[in-house]
Amino acid sequence: MPIADSPPARRPRLAMVMTMVAATVVAVACPAVPAVGAPATGAPALAPLPRDFAWGVASSGFQSEGSSPDSNWRRYVASGATHDRVGTSVDFRHRFRDDIRLAKALGVKVYRVGVEWARVEPRPGVVDRHELAYYDSMIAAIVAAGMRPMITLDHWVYPGWVADRGGWADPRTPTLWLRNARRVVDRYSRYRPIWITVNEPATYVMNELKTGSISAPEVPAMVDRLVRVHRAIYRYIHRRDDAAMVSSNVAYIPTVEPVLDTQFVDRVADALDFIGIDYYYSISPANTGAWHAITDESWLAPVSADGLYYALRHYSRRYPTKPLYVVESGMPTRDGTARADGYRRGDHLRDLVYWLQRARGDGMNVVGYNYWSLTDNYEWGSYTPRFGLYTVDVMSDPTLTRRPTDAVAAYRRITAGNGVPRSYRPTRPAEYCSLVAAPSSCVEPVR
Repeated sequence: MPIADSPPARRPRLAMVMTMVAATVVAVACPAVPAVGAPATGAPALAPLPRDFAWGVASSGFQSEGSSPDSNWRRYVASGATHDRVGTSVDFRHRFRDDIRLAKALGVKVYRVGVEWARVEPRPGVVDRHELAYYDSMIAAIVAAGMRPMITLDHWVYPGWVADRGGWADPRTPTLWLRNARRVVDRYSRYRPIWITVNEPATYVMNELKTGSISAPEVPAMVDRLVRVHRAIYRYIHRRDDAAMVSSNVAYIPTVEPVLDTQFVDRVADALDFIGIDYYYSISPANTGAWHAITDESWLAPVSADGLYYALRHYSRRYPTKPLYVVESGMPTRDGTARADGYRRGDHLRDLVYWLQRARGDGMNVVGYNYWSLTDNYEWGSYTPRFGLYTVDVMSDPTLTRRPTDAVAAYRRITAGNGVPRSYRPTRPAEYCSLVAAPSSCVEPVR
């Protein structure tokens, strides 16, 4: 999930700094580049999606479960470096059955969750059977509701005792990580989940730098270790299930993603059954406000939906044999209030699906889409950014009531119709000279 740095800890992520630098350079050049092709006289008809297209919702353990055990992130929050304490979050730990019912009512077929290492193994070699029973019940409830679990093995959180040993700076961590991951795979592979091994590896590394868990010279070693554990657990999963679907989702960062891909995705491409994509923010010469994504004002960052098309096109060209799955996509608001740009969550969702269908019609093998997230949750330091289909006022409502946004009805119609209607047109025009996948997104614009 995208991370918004809190006021006491505003050290920008290196990847986002690279984005801003590169985007500024391209922005200078792109306005002079004429758009390719004649002005459109009518948008193409939308291609129908396949019947088995996977509609889903997404969440993570630390962000939604609450009552978090000792971990690297629990310690970082306790240090006072974040804006809000995590506390109960939305208490998914005890309310998962209600949230699963909400997801089922949306008509989705995939529910992404995490199995937290810190919760399962609170001390070295000691497995908490009570917490395993919780995950047993939660994943069984997803299956009973007619949905397929998408299980994340690592969503940036590891036990406090691993942090004591140096976290990813410690060469022993991959062995410990794999011991836990194999335990999770052994326990839940019978449900035939979709597997996400490591959530957003590039952002994971930047988080570890930000929190002081690793130093800059230790970055290459952490990346190497993430590559190692992904490849190892990929092989392990496939030994248990030849037909398994396994990947690691990419936090798509506009403009510089091709450079970031060389650090992880290219190195594990032969061990990916699909390309998992997380898409949120856009950038263009007319709107360079993506820098808000690295401050405590992510709701001010532009979220032009056509950027999803360019992100999908980038990966369809870079890895032409791989299916594409949008593992996360959504839009932040500030405490659930209206955005300054007037974009409503339901309209943004419909627009995203429109561009997804356009991508599919243009030959991109998109097989699934997860909305981030079912409910608001803890955004890695703050409860102010809201991404939920259902809003939850964690800081002011002790009942943690789930209140539907306008996107709930929109998503129900989308899943019922397997997309937006063929006559649908986006509420916002495509960006002029989008820099999401510059330079191609500028010189080869979609109409």
